[in-house]
Amino acid sequence: MPAPITVIIPTLNAAEALANASVALMPGVEAGLIRALVVSDGGSQDETVEAAYQLGATLVSGPPGRGGQIARGVATATTEWLLILHADSWPEDDWTRPVANHIADHPDRAGWFRLRYRATGLAPRIVAGWANFRSSFFGLPYGDQGLLIRADLLTSIGGVPDLPLMEDVALARALRGRLKRLDGTVSTSAERYLSGGWIRRGGRNLWTLARYLMGADPARLAERYRHR
Repeated sequence: MPAPITVIIPTLNAAEALANASVALMPGVEAGLIRALVVSDGGSQDETVEAAYQLGATLVSGPPGRGGQIARGVATATTEWLLILHADSWPEDDWTRPVANHIADHPDRAGWFRLRYRATGLAPRIVAGWANFRSSFFGLPYGDQGLLIRADLLTSIGGVPDLPLMEDVALARALRGRLKRLDGTVSTSAERYLSGGWIRRGGRNLWTLARYLMGADPARLAERYRHR
Protein backbone atom coordinates (compact mmCIF):
# COMPACT_ATOMS: atom_id res chain seq x y z
CA MET A 1 0.00 0.00 0.00
CA PRO A 2 1.43 3.44 -0.90
CA ALA A 3 2.31 5.75 1.97
CA PRO A 4 -0.79 7.87 2.68
CA ILE A 5 0.62 11.24 3.84
CA THR A 6 2.04 14.34 2.18
CA VAL A 7 3.72 16.67 4.68
CA ILE A 8 3.22 20.35 3.86
CA ILE A 9 5.50 22.94 5.45
CA PRO A 10 5.19 26.70 4.77
CA THR A 11 8.55 28.45 5.05
CA LEU A 12 10.08 31.89 5.18
CA ASN A 13 13.81 32.01 5.98
CA ALA A 14 13.60 28.66 7.74
CA ALA A 15 16.59 26.71 6.44
CA GLU A 16 17.85 25.52 9.82
CA ALA A 17 14.39 24.69 11.15
CA LEU A 18 13.51 22.83 7.95
CA ALA A 19 16.60 20.63 8.26
CA ASN A 20 15.69 19.76 11.86
CA ALA A 21 12.06 19.12 10.90
CA SER A 22 13.19 16.61 8.29
CA VAL A 23 15.06 14.64 10.96
CA ALA A 24 11.94 14.52 13.13
CA LEU A 25 9.88 13.30 10.16
CA MET A 26 12.19 10.43 9.18
CA PRO A 27 10.38 7.89 11.40
CA GLY A 28 7.27 8.57 9.32
CA VAL A 29 9.15 7.70 6.14
CA GLU A 30 10.57 4.54 7.72
CA ALA A 31 7.11 3.50 8.97
CA GLY A 32 5.63 3.84 5.48
CA LEU A 33 3.42 6.78 6.41
CA ILE A 34 5.03 9.70 4.53
CA ARG A 35 5.10 9.62 0.75
CA ALA A 36 6.05 13.21 -0.06
CA LEU A 37 7.26 16.48 1.44
CA VAL A 38 6.05 19.79 0.00
CA VAL A 39 7.82 22.99 1.02
CA SER A 40 5.76 26.08 0.18
CA ASP A 41 8.11 29.02 0.34
CA GLY A 42 7.16 32.66 0.68
CA GLY A 43 10.32 34.30 -0.69
CA SER A 44 13.10 33.17 1.63
CA GLN A 45 16.41 35.03 1.46
CA ASP A 46 18.41 32.36 3.28
CA GLU A 47 19.21 28.76 2.25
CA THR A 48 15.64 27.46 2.61
CA VAL A 49 15.18 26.70 -1.09
CA GLU A 50 18.48 24.84 -1.27
CA ALA A 51 17.59 22.89 1.87
CA ALA A 52 14.24 21.89 0.36
CA TYR A 53 15.91 20.56 -2.77
CA GLN A 54 18.50 18.66 -0.72
CA LEU A 55 15.67 16.98 1.18
CA GLY A 56 14.02 15.87 -2.05
CA ALA A 57 10.98 18.03 -1.36
CA THR A 58 8.62 19.45 -3.93
CA LEU A 59 9.12 23.22 -3.81
CA VAL A 60 6.26 25.64 -4.35
CA SER A 61 6.96 29.38 -4.37
CA GLY A 62 4.69 32.39 -4.08
CA PRO A 63 3.89 35.49 -2.02
CA PRO A 64 4.38 35.28 1.76
CA GLY A 65 1.35 34.58 3.92
CA ARG A 66 0.90 31.29 5.71
CA GLY A 67 -2.65 30.58 4.55
CA GLY A 68 -1.82 31.10 0.89
CA GLN A 69 1.42 29.17 1.20
CA ILE A 70 -0.31 26.17 2.76
CA ALA A 71 -3.08 26.30 0.15
CA ARG A 72 -0.50 26.22 -2.66
CA GLY A 73 1.21 23.28 -1.02
CA VAL A 74 -2.08 21.42 -0.62
CA ALA A 75 -2.83 21.96 -4.31
CA THR A 76 0.26 19.93 -5.28
CA ALA A 77 -0.47 16.95 -3.01
CA THR A 78 -1.88 13.71 -4.43
CA THR A 79 -2.13 11.61 -1.27
CA GLU A 80 -5.23 10.75 0.75
CA TRP A 81 -3.91 12.43 3.90
CA LEU A 82 -2.09 15.69 4.61
CA LEU A 83 0.06 16.63 7.58
CA ILE A 84 0.44 20.41 7.81
CA LEU A 85 3.34 21.51 10.00
CA HIS A 86 5.23 24.70 10.76
CA ALA A 87 8.94 24.45 10.01
CA ASP A 88 9.86 24.98 13.68
CA SER A 89 7.27 22.49 15.05
CA TRP A 90 8.58 18.93 15.19
CA PRO A 91 6.74 15.71 16.12
CA GLU A 92 8.33 14.01 19.11
CA ASP A 93 8.95 10.50 20.40
CA ASP A 94 6.82 7.71 18.92
CA TRP A 95 4.57 10.04 16.91
CA THR A 96 4.01 7.57 14.07
CA ARG A 97 1.88 5.26 16.23
CA PRO A 98 -0.86 7.80 17.08
CA VAL A 99 -0.85 9.09 13.50
CA ALA A 100 -1.29 5.58 12.10
CA ASN A 101 -4.03 4.87 14.64
CA HIS A 102 -5.86 8.06 13.74
CA ILE A 103 -5.74 7.26 10.03
CA ALA A 104 -7.14 3.79 10.70
CA ASP A 105 -9.77 4.69 13.28
CA HIS A 106 -10.87 8.29 12.62
CA PRO A 107 -10.88 9.01 8.87
CA ASP A 108 -13.72 11.51 9.33
CA ARG A 109 -11.77 13.73 11.73
CA ALA A 110 -8.71 15.97 11.66
CA GLY A 111 -6.05 15.41 14.30
CA TRP A 112 -3.82 17.79 16.25
CA PHE A 113 -0.89 17.24 18.62
CA ARG A 114 -0.31 18.35 22.18
CA LEU A 115 2.09 21.29 22.32
CA ARG A 116 5.41 21.64 24.11
CA TYR A 117 7.86 24.54 23.91
CA ARG A 118 11.57 23.86 23.56
CA ALA A 119 12.37 25.87 26.69
CA THR A 120 12.73 25.18 30.39
CA GLY A 121 10.95 26.72 33.34
CA LEU A 122 7.43 27.35 34.55
CA ALA A 123 6.39 29.92 31.91
CA PRO A 124 6.68 27.63 28.87
CA ARG A 125 4.74 24.92 30.70
CA ILE A 126 1.95 27.37 31.55
CA VAL A 127 1.71 28.75 28.00
CA ALA A 128 1.74 25.26 26.50
CA GLY A 129 -0.85 24.16 29.05
CA TRP A 130 -3.13 27.00 27.99
CA ALA A 131 -2.68 26.06 24.33
CA ASN A 132 -3.62 22.46 25.03
CA PHE A 133 -6.60 23.53 27.16
CA ARG A 134 -7.77 25.93 24.43
CA SER A 135 -7.48 23.19 21.83
CA SER A 136 -9.36 20.57 23.85
CA PHE A 137 -12.14 22.66 25.36
CA PHE A 138 -12.65 25.38 22.75
CA GLY A 139 -11.72 23.36 19.66
CA LEU A 140 -9.05 25.88 18.60
CA PRO A 141 -5.69 24.21 17.97
CA TYR A 142 -3.14 26.51 16.37
CA GLY A 143 -0.94 25.72 13.40
CA ASP A 144 2.13 25.10 15.56
CA GLN A 145 0.32 22.00 16.88
CA GLY A 146 0.16 20.44 13.42
CA LEU A 147 -2.92 19.31 11.54
CA LEU A 148 -3.47 15.79 10.17
CA ILE A 149 -6.41 15.79 7.79
CA ARG A 150 -7.83 13.85 4.88
CA ALA A 151 -7.58 15.79 1.63
CA ASP A 152 -11.27 15.29 0.85
CA LEU A 153 -12.29 16.56 4.29
CA LEU A 154 -10.21 19.69 3.75
CA THR A 155 -11.84 20.18 0.35
CA SER A 156 -15.31 19.76 1.85
CA ILE A 157 -14.80 22.73 4.20
CA GLY A 158 -13.51 24.97 1.42
CA GLY A 159 -9.77 24.31 1.74
CA VAL A 160 -7.20 26.41 3.54
CA PRO A 161 -8.29 30.07 3.70
CA ASP A 162 -5.85 32.46 2.02
CA LEU A 163 -5.30 34.58 5.13
CA PRO A 164 -2.01 36.20 6.19
CA LEU A 165 -2.78 35.38 9.84
CA MET A 166 -5.29 33.23 11.75
CA GLU A 167 -5.70 30.72 8.92
CA ASP A 168 -5.30 28.03 11.58
CA VAL A 169 -8.14 29.46 13.67
CA ALA A 170 -10.35 29.75 10.57
CA LEU A 171 -9.62 26.09 9.76
CA ALA A 172 -10.37 24.99 13.32
CA ARG A 173 -13.70 26.81 13.31
CA ALA A 174 -14.62 25.22 9.98
CA LEU A 175 -13.72 21.81 11.45
CA ARG A 176 -15.71 22.30 14.66
CA GLY A 177 -16.91 18.90 15.87
CA ARG A 178 -14.48 17.08 13.55
CA LEU A 179 -11.24 17.61 15.47
CA LYS A 180 -9.54 15.01 17.66
CA ARG A 181 -6.40 15.21 19.76
CA LEU A 182 -3.64 12.83 18.72
CA ASP A 183 -1.87 10.88 21.46
CA GLY A 184 1.43 12.57 20.64
CA THR A 185 3.38 15.79 21.14
CA VAL A 186 4.87 18.45 18.89
CA SER A 187 7.67 20.61 20.25
CA THR A 188 7.86 24.14 18.90
CA SER A 189 10.33 27.00 19.04
CA ALA A 190 10.13 29.39 21.98
CA GLU A 191 12.25 32.05 20.27
CA ARG A 192 9.55 34.70 20.02
CA TYR A 193 8.52 34.21 23.64
CA LEU A 194 12.10 34.32 24.84
CA SER A 195 12.73 37.57 22.97
CA GLY A 196 9.36 39.20 23.64
CA GLY A 197 8.57 37.90 27.11
CA TRP A 198 6.26 35.03 27.96
CA ILE A 199 3.54 37.12 29.63
CA ARG A 200 3.71 40.01 27.16
CA ARG A 201 3.65 37.86 24.02
CA GLY A 202 1.08 35.48 25.46
CA GLY A 203 -1.20 38.41 26.24
CA ARG A 204 -0.73 39.92 22.80
CA ASN A 205 -1.49 36.60 21.12
CA LEU A 206 -4.66 36.24 23.17
CA TRP A 207 -5.71 39.79 22.28
CA THR A 208 -5.03 39.10 18.59
CA LEU A 209 -7.23 36.00 18.76
CA ALA A 210 -9.99 37.93 20.49
CA ARG A 211 -9.87 40.70 17.89
CA TYR A 212 -10.02 38.17 15.05
CA LEU A 213 -13.02 36.40 16.61
CA MET A 214 -14.70 39.80 16.94
CA GLY A 215 -14.28 40.40 13.19
CA ALA A 216 -11.01 42.33 12.82
CA ASP A 217 -9.35 42.29 9.39
CA PRO A 218 -6.69 39.50 9.31
CA ALA A 219 -4.48 41.61 7.03
CA ARG A 220 -4.35 44.43 9.58
CA LEU A 221 -3.77 41.96 12.39
CA ALA A 222 -0.91 40.40 10.41
CA GLU A 223 0.68 43.80 9.84
CA ARG A 224 0.65 44.55 13.57
CA TYR A 225 1.91 41.04 14.34
CA ARG A 226 4.91 41.43 12.03
CA HIS A 227 5.93 44.72 13.66
CA ARG A 228 6.06 43.28 17.17
